[in-house]
Amino acid sequence: MQAQRTDTEAAQSLTQHFDTIKRAIGKVIVGQDDVVNKLIISILCNGHSLLVGVPGLAKTLLVKTVADVLDLSFKRIQFTPDLMPSDIIGAEILDEQRHFRFIKGPLFANIILADEINRTPPKTQAALLEAMQERNVTAAGEVYKLPEPFFVLATQNPIEQEGTYPLPEAQLDRFMFHIMLDYPSHEEEVTIVRNTTGVMDADLPKVLGAQEILEYQQLIRRVPVPDNVLEYAVSLVHKTRPTNANAPDITKQYVGYGAGPRASQYLILGAKCHALLNGKYSPDIEDVQAMAMEVLRHRVVRNYKAEAEGIGQEALIRQLL
Repeated sequence: MQAQRTDTEAAQSLTQHFDTIKRAIGKVIVGQDDVVNKLIISILCNGHSLLVGVPGLAKTLLVKTVADVLDLSFKRIQFTPDLMPSDIIGAEILDEQRHFRFIKGPLFANIILADEINRTPPKTQAALLEAMQERNVTAAGEVYKLPEPFFVLATQNPIEQEGTYPLPEAQLDRFMFHIMLDYPSHEEEVTIVRNTTGVMDADLPKVLGAQEILEYQQLIRRVPVPDNVLEYAVSLVHKTRPTNANAPDITKQYVGYGAGPRASQYLILGAKCHALLNGKYSPDIEDVQAMAMEVLRHRVVRNYKAEAEGIGQEALIRQLL
């Protein structure tokens, strides 16, 4: 990306790159358009994403394909019940000269695929907290910077399944998006089976590198936001908080606790990116609404009454919208 390029030209280039990335991913991943869109938006906004769905919906394949298309370093960590924090971050060893030396773990890469993140106990899950928020890790009192850009793209099985540990709210809040994957349609599944049971060798191009992604992240932050859109995003988040005097009745009745300020930040960042990718140079309320479900889904916690009556987070968020 050339330094002298205007923001308007950069925005047009971003749209072209986005289309190229989607076409490349489409060579491997059938359907799941909205999931792919949200995953790319989170990367362009410097946010982490949590993909949730039953086994067999190509969550891992999707993340690996995105990593292949982006010219970034990539590491996969398979989360298991016996995984230790040092298996992720790294550990100090005593070398032949009897000096302690830090050996970096798999966390030191641009894209981390945290596969089945909820199959490991909370102690190991917590090892990601500092990395996701501060983009560095601390080991034996020393701080080590992670490479830029840095993304955790985690997959998770539904928490009702055997052998899973629910992610703590503090960690869930560090994910920009909570993306749900659903079963493919009949036509999509026919295409998937045809493609995966024959000879398939998709040649994936490298579309974006680290420096370009960092520049696009800065471009998105420079996008101006009208006051009414900012007010709408913050008001929407406030509506999720049952302690707020102006919260609607449905929130007071069914929500245990609502979203924090990070949700407002991610709504606006996501709306900025969504606007650029749709040819607009400033977001409107529709762009905020397009981000609302993925940003709020894991931040709105239902109370016992909602669970007893079978009212889910998505139904509550739709009511608030």
